[in-house]
Formats: sequence, C-alpha cells, structure tokens
Amino acid sequence: MLRNKTAQAVQQVVFVGPAVVFFALILVIPFLLGLYYSFTSWNGVSGHAEWAGLANYKQIFTDDTKFAHAFWFTVKFTAAGVVLTNAAGFLLAYLLTKPLKTRNALRTVFFMPNVIGGLLLGFIWQFIFVKGFAAVGEATGIPLFNWAWLGTEATAFWGIVIVFIWQTAGYLMVIYISSINNVPADVLESAEIDGATRWQVLRHIIVPLVMPAVTVCLFLAISWSFKMFDLNLSLTKGGPFGSTESVAMNIYNEAFSNNRYGLGTAKAVIFFIVVAVITSLQVKLTKSKEVEA
Repeated sequence: MLRNKTAQAVQQVVFVGPAVVFFALILVIPFLLGLYYSFTSWNGVSGHAEWAGLANYKQIFTDDTKFAHAFWFTVKFTAAGVVLTNAAGFLLAYLLTKPLKTRNALRTVFFMPNVIGGLLLGFIWQFIFVKGFAAVGEATGIPLFNWAWLGTEATAFWGIVIVFIWQTAGYLMVIYISSINNVPADVLESAEIDGATRWQVLRHIIVPLVMPAVTVCLFLAISWSFKMFDLNLSLTKGGPFGSTESVAMNIYNEAFSNNRYGLGTAKAVIFFIVVAVITSLQVKLTKSKEVEA
C-alpha cells in the first residue's frame, strides 16, 4: 500500500510538477507581482517602488476620465462584437453544414483571417479603408465608400467592429459546425416528418442542442473583445482624439508610455475583476439554458 502511494506521488510530481512550476512562473507569480505594484507609485524603471496604498485606485475612480471613456468604448465594442461575430459565425456554420459542393473550400476561406495576426490584419484593413474604399468610391460614386472610415468616432468604431468580425467569425464557425453536426439526425428527421418548417427546426431543435457551443463561443468572444489591443493599435491607435482607445490600450499607454506602471497595473487589476465577473455570469447563464439530446 505504501509503495503504491509512493509510486502515485512520484508519477504526479513527474507528470504534473513541471506544468505546475511553469504555470506558477508564467501566470501566478506575475499576477501577484502586478497586484503588489498596483499599490505602488513605481515608474517601471527604477529599482525602488514607493508604497502608495489605495491612491492609484482612488485616482482611477475619481480623476481618470480617459480610463472611464476607454472602458465605455470597450463595453460598447464588446456588446456589438460579441453579438455580431456569434451571429455571423453561427450563420456561416448553419449554411456550411448543408450539402454544398464548395463547403470545404468556403470553410477554409472563412477561417483564414483567424490565422493572420491581428497587427497584420489591422494594417491590411487600414489600407482597405483609406485607399481601397476611396478608389472604389471614386469609381462608383457610392457614398458609403467615400466616408472617412477611420477619421470619425462613429465610423472608426464600426470599422474596428467590422475587422473584428472578419477575424474571429471563422473560428467560432468551426465550433458551431462541430456542434451542429452532432445534432442527432433522427431528431431532425422526426421533426421533418411532423411537418416542422426549417425555421421551427432551427429555433426549437438546433439552437437548444448547440447551447454548449454557444456557451464556449460567447466566452471566447467576450474575452477577445475585452482584451482587443492589436486591431486597435494598427487601425486607429486610439484615435481620432482618443475616441476609440480600448481599455487594453489605455493600460498599455499608462504603464509604458507615461511610465506610471503602478497606475497601469491598478487599471489592469480592475479590468481583470470586471472581465472575470462578466464571463462568470455569462457562463452561468448560458449553462442553465443547455439541454441534452
């Protein structure tokens, strides 16, 4: 008995130990250090971090209008991005589970933007918005293409949303395709025999049975949109006049451009708590709506 317990302990140390060590080094320790620095006035360079207590948090909640504006922009972007990218991903998945000859090629095409890095994709779309749309608008005279897509607050917001959907919908599509393909065929056949329309089958059978995939996709979309930084940097850099600055970019600028690392980490801690609460509530809500086939 003692020998078996010793063997099990050795196996756990050998197989799980390295993962625990790297997890602690890469995630746990930096998180705890960041939590500590959020209570200091460290500039990120000097060897001494002066203790500031709750001063950083008080400043964020009382005087930091830029952070409040960045947070509101991120909330609006998340609401639009999560709904639209999930709708696009599910629609693509529903269409590409039909017996189309080109569905495999189309799946590859729609998934491809997710392979491209966010910075590169942002610079490509910046060229499209600035040069490509202008050329199309000049040739066709359609007002839509003549808008200053990255030059005003409203159009820049929707420009970032469009690129976000373009990048992430294909990934969610793959998850939805897998879930739709797992819907029992006999259930669909029974509904068809009973005279259910396609809309009724989609609403009352397919959607309830793919709720586990909805839970995963909503979680991914919320985390992606809240943490969005690379598209923000490459498309607008927070402009015009800071109107499209996300929370992630605001934290980056505070810590590394303004050399106020303590204040930046305090913002990051608040941001972490908000995202953790929202995602936990989302998972709990959607889990409660899941059904078994």
